[in-house]
Amino acid sequence: MHIMITNDDGIHAHGIHALAEAMKELGNVTVVAPDRERSAVGHSLTLHSPLRIFELQKGWYAVDGTPTDCVNMGIHNMLPFSPDLIVSGINHGANLGDDVTYSGTVAAAMEANLMGIPAIAFSLATFEKSGYFSDAAQIALRVARHVTTNKLPADTFLNVNIPNCQLAEMRPVLITRQGRRSFIGKIVDKTDPRGRKYFWIGSEEPKLNDEEGTDFYAINRRHVSITPLHLDLTNHKSLEILAGWEF
Repeated sequence: MHIMITNDDGIHAHGIHALAEAMKELGNVTVVAPDRERSAVGHSLTLHSPLRIFELQKGWYAVDGTPTDCVNMGIHNMLPFSPDLIVSGINHGANLGDDVTYSGTVAAAMEANLMGIPAIAFSLATFEKSGYFSDAAQIALRVARHVTTNKLPADTFLNVNIPNCQLAEMRPVLITRQGRRSFIGKIVDKTDPRGRKYFWIGSEEPKLNDEEGTDFYAINRRHVSITPLHLDLTNHKSLEILAGWEF
């Protein structure tokens, strides 16, 4: 198998190294990742500036672009083969609920799915400097084995969130739906030492929808959460309602 790995934390992040080491058990690994942190860039693509590639060591390439750029560059320009699987992560921090729309980690898997390549996004539910990335990588290996053996349903990629604990402390895998969180938007405005105003986009502590069956519910109870995602954003329940409107 040919496995391509990317992320949004950058090629030097601990999570991508743990993931690459684990994936070696499945096949040949090539890493194509941003040259620096690109968290929360979503599904953005660089269109108005050139991209550059830096080979750091054999099979490890840094791209001065987004995770979506990395997937495109890897598939269409850099690799002499089409990957059998693309894995993204292991992200430093969970990607749960609405956050998947911001996540570069999830967007990389989304881009691979658009190109017809099986894809999985992996995230470790912690923002602490140290985390159980080696344990999370073993979960990633198990999930990847299932994907290669059983195949994913059509138009589906996986968003996998892993609790920050040792393997022995993790509870069984749950197949979940995307949860919701409610944000209270906040813009911090301050003045720099030169007297110029600057702004910082942030949020108050969000309220989580901890309903059973959601990714939040699973992670809050130390379950591994696997959420199948797809790109059709159509609200199918609303089609009939809108069809009744008179324009």
